[in-house]
Amino acid sequence: MKILVLNCGSSSVKFQYIETDLEKIDRNQDRLLARGLVEKVGTQEAVASCQAGERASRDVGVDLPDHRAAIAKVISMLQSTGVLADPGEIEAVGHRVVHGGDFQTSQLITPQVLKKVEDAVELAPLHNPHNLKGYTVCRELFPDRAQVAVFDTAFHQTMPARAYLYALPYDYFRRHRIRRYGFHGTSHRYVAYRFRQLAERSKEETNLITCHLGNGCSITAILHGRSVDTSMGFTPLEGLVMGTRPGDLDPAIVLHLMAKFEMSPHEVSTLLNRHSGLVGISGESNDMRLVLESARQGHERARRAVESFCYRIRKYIGAYTAVLGQVHALIFTGGIGENAPRIRELSCEGLSWLGYELDRTKNEKAVGVEAEISISSSRTCIYAIPTNEELLIARDTYRTIEGIEPV
Repeated sequence: MKILVLNCGSSSVKFQYIETDLEKIDRNQDRLLARGLVEKVGTQEAVASCQAGERASRDVGVDLPDHRAAIAKVISMLQSTGVLADPGEIEAVGHRVVHGGDFQTSQLITPQVLKKVEDAVELAPLHNPHNLKGYTVCRELFPDRAQVAVFDTAFHQTMPARAYLYALPYDYFRRHRIRRYGFHGTSHRYVAYRFRQLAERSKEETNLITCHLGNGCSITAILHGRSVDTSMGFTPLEGLVMGTRPGDLDPAIVLHLMAKFEMSPHEVSTLLNRHSGLVGISGESNDMRLVLESARQGHERARRAVESFCYRIRKYIGAYTAVLGQVHALIFTGGIGENAPRIRELSCEGLSWLGYELDRTKNEKAVGVEAEISISSSRTCIYAIPTNEELLIARDTYRTIEGIEPV
């Protein structure tokens, strides 16, 4: 089955065109036919790129006023690179949707499912409306094609109440669904599955701690293939230090900011979502590569930003080790997790007594590749595994359409 995978942001469309079926999934031989990105949607200076094997297409300064024009451009690029002779060859469309409310699995998009996703917009106002634009456009372009929503939150729906409940009056949960939802579920689920393939272990004999480290960061405790706790909460603000978000903080700080500086809810939200985290502490950048380089050059605030980032990861690794008891592997993924050996080293520093012992040589060599990076005698394996959320979305789209249970 040839599947177009779309990840629509406020001004971007990230896409992959993948051929998959059950045999290809079992053999890990899904075919990536093309991938690309459209940026600056809504402007006359959009940038659109597509890579299909050795063939590439890149247009700069394109007038793409909306997501419909952007997705039409995606189809045009797929045709110009030769992987798509006719749009009718696209057999299904898989959409990344950040918030799926209480959905526990990916869903074929029906009017009923669409209504529930729309109801979750208030829980993810920066993401769900744009995710839904992709569906709306594709419903017009491919009216007879199945479309599937793959939710960031679905993987974490297996958390027990003790993990997802906040200690607020219970009516806020019962009536308004204020609870921990967790995010990055497709990434955590993919690397957990990939580790089990590499280690030849079943779900039932595998407990994992997975660290998705990028501009957004989260860490998840996985017991026998099921998420039992995760660092992000009601929104993606909670948990680890991130590129522009602070992670865990005393909620009274919000009240203090509003009272002392007369900040509005919108201003506080902007502060916490756009100007905190690495960029807030370092004063320089939300890009870990730049912050690490500044720290190496002696920039004190950059050094503090890196140390705070890694210290928070260590705290969660310790906490989730306590949650799981026995941990078979610690996995780093995401742009930082896959490509920053220094961050992995600092995040594991002082954890040898818990069974996490990094091999410095292996760690330094593991950049953008799958690799075990622990010493041979480490009680717990440590891995770097590049994530592939688009591949998981394609596989889920196929399985959902065919009525096959996801793995």
